[in-house]
Amino acid sequence: MHSQVRELLSLFAMNPSAESHSIPLSDGNRIPLLGLGTYGDPRTTPKGTALECVKLAIDVGYRHFDGALVYFNEHEVGQAIREKIADGSVRRQDIFYCGKLWNTFHSPELVRPALERTLEALKLDYLDLYIVELPIAFKPGNDFYPKDGDGNYIYHHTDLCATWEALEACKDAGLVKSLGVSNFNRRQLELLLNKPGLRHKPVSNQVECHPYFTQPKLLEFCRQHNIVIVGYCPLGSSRDASWVNVKCPPLLEDELLVSIGKKYNKSSAQVALRFNVQRGVVVIPKSFSPERIKHNFHIFDFSLTEEEMKAIEALNKNIRFVELLMWSDHPEYPFHDEY
Repeated sequence: MHSQVRELLSLFAMNPSAESHSIPLSDGNRIPLLGLGTYGDPRTTPKGTALECVKLAIDVGYRHFDGALVYFNEHEVGQAIREKIADGSVRRQDIFYCGKLWNTFHSPELVRPALERTLEALKLDYLDLYIVELPIAFKPGNDFYPKDGDGNYIYHHTDLCATWEALEACKDAGLVKSLGVSNFNRRQLELLLNKPGLRHKPVSNQVECHPYFTQPKLLEFCRQHNIVIVGYCPLGSSRDASWVNVKCPPLLEDELLVSIGKKYNKSSAQVALRFNVQRGVVVIPKSFSPERIKHNFHIFDFSLTEEEMKAIEALNKNIRFVELLMWSDHPEYPFHDEY
């Protein structure tokens, strides 16, 4: 059995707690199993929302924050973290921040400047984790979503290994502690893992993961290679038809999740989060609702039985909420492959 899985199982024998629920990464660092996603539509989210929500989350007990340059709110997240460090609530080393390399910065010479933009926005000295947000590259430039005159996205040739080497240099320079990826399929992970001269393995792969999309094959592949799965949309997703597959039924209304929740006096959302955490999948539910931020954190005072875990696994429909079909003609679009 792989050492990481062994340690994970022993961790659950001890039972993770609200105070201590981080698991090991293959590079010797650790990642908390529960984090707060900080994405909010920049066009509709009032200024200051992320600032207040991250401060509240730190007070509640969150120590892991998932952000990105393309969310346009890293300055608020960083300010919240710095204010809570300044008032003595936490130390920098208590906080785990994950930033993301956007599609327009895949060219090797743009990788470090992009990471430095995130550090400048946060006003922090280093990131805990920096990940390639998608395996698809866009035309470099100031426009994050470059389009031609006909409204088509302008793609750029992706050399994922060259991008990765530039990330390795950022880790060597002390700008980031751990490196990972997001939305990579097995083939794309293998490309990096088999890269000649690989110096730093990807420690994590952030992908959609919840009871309706349990990712069994990708999860097993990643376990074999000591790559932690970080699950986004762990509660399903918004019903925004512009980017979400609304054919997938609302996860939180699932009868099984609701009934298991009643047994433990928990919500279907708490059951869905606990399910992933209990199988070693990190979850990063996004919320800007103070009540939900508190609610989602309360998953360490109960545990699911083996039968309940199997029953929830059987809910898998292999349907994605987040299909990103607008980029499905990109040569590195990751979701054509089975996993």
